[in-house]
Amino acid sequence: MKIYLTSRLFITLNLMFFSFFIKAWNQTNASSFEKKKPSSEKKLFESDNVLQITLRGNMRELLNDRKNIPKNYPLSLSYANEDSMEIILKAEVKTRGHFRRLKENCVYPPLLIQFPKEGDHLSSVFREQKKIKLVMPCRGDEYIIREWMVYKLYNLVTPKSFKARLVKIIMVDSNSKKTVTPFYGLLLEEEKQMAKRNKLISVEYKISPERLQQEAFLNMAVFEYLIGNTDWSIQFLQNVKLLTKDSTTVPMPVPYDFDHAGIVNTPYARPAEALEMKSVRERRYRGYCIKGMKVFEDIIARYNELKKDIYSLYGDCPLLEAKYIKSTIKYLDEFYATINNPKAWQKEFSYPCDKNGTGNVVIKGLKQD
Repeated sequence: MKIYLTSRLFITLNLMFFSFFIKAWNQTNASSFEKKKPSSEKKLFESDNVLQITLRGNMRELLNDRKNIPKNYPLSLSYANEDSMEIILKAEVKTRGHFRRLKENCVYPPLLIQFPKEGDHLSSVFREQKKIKLVMPCRGDEYIIREWMVYKLYNLVTPKSFKARLVKIIMVDSNSKKTVTPFYGLLLEEEKQMAKRNKLISVEYKISPERLQQEAFLNMAVFEYLIGNTDWSIQFLQNVKLLTKDSTTVPMPVPYDFDHAGIVNTPYARPAEALEMKSVRERRYRGYCIKGMKVFEDIIARYNELKKDIYSLYGDCPLLEAKYIKSTIKYLDEFYATINNPKAWQKEFSYPCDKNGTGNVVIKGLKQD
């Protein structure tokens, strides 16, 4: 009898313990699932709305760290989600770049924000970003808006382009508690993310422009001509990234970093001396020599198809000054007058064939990445 009661008690206790264990396990995993379930927020680059972000940390030391090998600084990045709830994320940030990182050139250096492998950012608008570039204003944030427009313009031309998100930045120094007057910045899509979106991979190796996919290269080269940008080269991968399907496929170029473009017209932008140009507003085609001009016809047709959208992009943007819109429309008019005049565009696009010209000058930039 005693044995029976003891066994019964043992079984009862085991059942109670098992039931408690299952309940605890379910609660734990339900909580874990809640944390890991996908966010209903739009992804970072799915919206054109200006995102307001607050950066809190040792901002003074971070912004003054302009060394060749900068330190990482811990800080918090916060923003309001679609339900107006404040989302606070942990991150590490360091300065980056070459020209814009130098104090003598820019007030604020560009930043690189790096998120931890695990954390709340995985259920935030930043869930697809491991690291992300933040372009800070160099000489006034109106030029940030203008550069954002150039990224938007190239998005119209091809999906094989970097997406950008305009942000309003509030900086709070954790030591002084000082808050800087909010200003505009620009978040740029990661290179690997851009490649993945196009079902391609990013590569980095020395190559001549003639060995790239010709249509993709001409598309980019004419675009750089449109915006008046000469600060790029394939040979040194100066402000250009390469995408390809695999190791056996011919790569294609993707441009970025447009603050020296004539259409942006920053006060510090100057053409390279070797180009012998007076101003960045002067257009110079910087492709390679092609004898048969017929290859440009489809490219020109593509830009004519996009004409209405390109003009609307600038004309309908409420963040641009009326004076700048007017001058940009005139700048676009000059481009379209050229490409719709066969003699004019053939002269412009054959410039690299001129042995006495500067069409074959290669721009190296300040430093290789």
